[in-house]
Amino acid sequence: MKISKATNRFILLMFIFIGMLFFMPFLWMTLSSIKPESSIMGHPEQLFPRSLTLDNYKSLFSQIPFLRFLLNSFIFAGGVTISSLFLDALAGYAFAKLPFKGSPVLFIIVLMTMMIPFQITMIPLYLIMNKFQILNTYAGLILPRLTNAFGIYFMRQSFLSVPNELIDAGRIDGVSETGIFFRIMVPVVVASISTLGVFHFMYNWNDFLWPMLMTNTIEMQTLPVGLALFQGEHVMEHGPMFAGAVLSIVPILLIFLAAQKTFIKGIALSGIKG
Repeated sequence: MKISKATNRFILLMFIFIGMLFFMPFLWMTLSSIKPESSIMGHPEQLFPRSLTLDNYKSLFSQIPFLRFLLNSFIFAGGVTISSLFLDALAGYAFAKLPFKGSPVLFIIVLMTMMIPFQITMIPLYLIMNKFQILNTYAGLILPRLTNAFGIYFMRQSFLSVPNELIDAGRIDGVSETGIFFRIMVPVVVASISTLGVFHFMYNWNDFLWPMLMTNTIEMQTLPVGLALFQGEHVMEHGPMFAGAVLSIVPILLIFLAAQKTFIKGIALSGIKG
């Protein structure tokens, strides 16, 4: 069915309008980060500041160890992302292309874990990490998140879209099973791996509850937990919090821009629909 030019323009304008609605909170937060605290609290409805200041960014670096929090977030989110991509890809490939006895039942069990809220498992996880004496360490932050059910499902769907003839051709040529995975299958689904990497990094970069639970010193806290230091029992410093939030968005934005060419392709290859 052919759509008229007028309809196309209307749809385009509608999406532009919706995009602007979603962008407005980020614009307000960015502009608020260069407003004086009195302006933020006295006139929060004003989008554009009457006077500009960088005091909020100065306070951000002087009152808290911002660079340390940034490093911790990179180690936590990056470590989880790298390990998850490797293990999710291995498990997804096994479920998709290497059927074994009981694999359908095992895959259903994996999917069922997605229905368990994290709030139910966080206390047992904390007790386990305490038993191994790795609380307040990078290992304690990363180990429980080495892989997850969503990543396994995502990679399984991606590998299912790859023809089995590629695997058969590799076996005929004498390529080992490990070689088939790394030299044939991974390059085919690299778009899906990049997409899953963005998902993993973004989720763990913004995570607050798990790092807060697993760390008890300022030196080990991640950026979302560290920014909460500006919120006291009776007073909240909005300006430095907005400044920290703006800077915390930059790494995610850069990663998304770098992977945007493969992002949509990865979603299409995985077969996952909204």
